[in-house]
Amino acid sequence: MIAEIKYNARKYRIDLSKPIDISIAVDPTKQNVNAWYIGPPKIYPVATEDWVGAVSQGGDVNFNMIEFNPHSHGTHTETAGHITEKVHSVNQHLNQFFFLAEVVTIPPEKKDGDFVITKRQLQFALGHKKRDAIVIRTLPNLEDKKSMQYSNTNPPYLLEEGATFLKEKGIKHLLIDLPSVDREKDGGELKSHHAFWNTSGELRLDATITEFIYVPNSVDDGTYFLNLMIAPFENDASPSKPILYEIET
Repeated sequence: MIAEIKYNARKYRIDLSKPIDISIAVDPTKQNVNAWYIGPPKIYPVATEDWVGAVSQGGDVNFNMIEFNPHSHGTHTETAGHITEKVHSVNQHLNQFFFLAEVVTIPPEKKDGDFVITKRQLQFALGHKKRDAIVIRTLPNLEDKKSMQYSNTNPPYLLEEGATFLKEKGIKHLLIDLPSVDREKDGGELKSHHAFWNTSGELRLDATITEFIYVPNSVDDGTYFLNLMIAPFENDASPSKPILYEIET
């Protein structure tokens, strides 16, 4: 199904029947991706003395409880409320859902014992392109990103200079296949979060960071339409399902 979208005074054509899902599901039946030193997610049926919410166990419906943390257990989108005293809800501040996005592939560089994404790499990847969103795929890009146990592994992260560059470039939505844009243990400084949301100036409440995505190797770098869908949680972060669409020529 071909749809024509008018965006920033230009018209684009996308095929709605060919979505590219770059989210990681919350799935406790497998080794679920995990970070931040907590246990795996849980999905289990409600049970009382005389009833169970599982058809397989004699119940009339499946009626499950779900226990998870959006920051730890899968793809999630967060707003500046993640790091501000006032918890700004992502459900209140993300109110547009289609964006022109650039998919870029970056091999983090080693610096002071860490692997990092630098301003120079982002400048090279984006060039003079004007985009609302950037989707960062890091290398190596193995399937085990969807089940990685990241706690205490010091994964790659984005340098503050890179986050500042993206803010100054006008990027409103940053998507990355890592558990955080900041170093796992940085003493609570969260420099890249603060830089991207501009907490030292006018707070960018309409900007979001989406972590724990997975961009398959079959997806080429380039320009796509992004549909950034979230669950309607009144919280600093929500589980999300970002979908890419190729632009028809």
